Amino acid sequence: MSNSRNPFRLNIGFILHEDVGSSHEFSFDLPQAKVGDDLELRQFVGALSIGRTAQGLLLTGRFSGATELTCVRCLRSFDHTLSWKLTEVFALNERTVSESGLIVPEDAQIDLQPILRDYALLEVPIKPLCTNDCRGLCPVCGQDLNIRDCGHRPSSGDSPFAALEDLLKE
Repeated sequence: MSNSRNPFRLNIGFILHEDVGSSHEFSFDLPQAKVGDDLELRQFVGALSIGRTAQGLLLTGRFSGATELTCVRCLRSFDHTLSWKLTEVFALNERTVSESGLIVPEDAQIDLQPILRDYALLEVPIKPLCTNDCRGLCPVCGQDLNIRDCGHRPSSGDSPFAALEDLLKE
């Protein structure tokens, strides 16, 4: 049961009163989803299962969404799809809390937004590339080498390994 203003805030109060072993499914299909101030996803889809355990609630799910990244070589923006799995345990009380530190709130409203943000950010590549064979920018004139070759060639003295060439001559 999510609300339209915040689709990631789930009322899970009814699950707390069910028998151990019961579970409920929540599905998400949003054209656009903001999961934190720094991450917006398009075509956000996912499914979340919340199961009742003796210690609390076990959340497992699969999610995906597209975001805009900047290529580290050519500096062009491109769309990249993030896909991830989520597994978290919300404890019923302080005695059963796990290392994640998550406890079911007193109002029985779980906000998934910070959890989804953390998992999604783990899927963002450290060095995003628009394509694996991106040629980048010319270091002399700044021309995007994917569009056209400017004709500049690095001189052999520009390389940090240029000094090693002398060893090959001997």
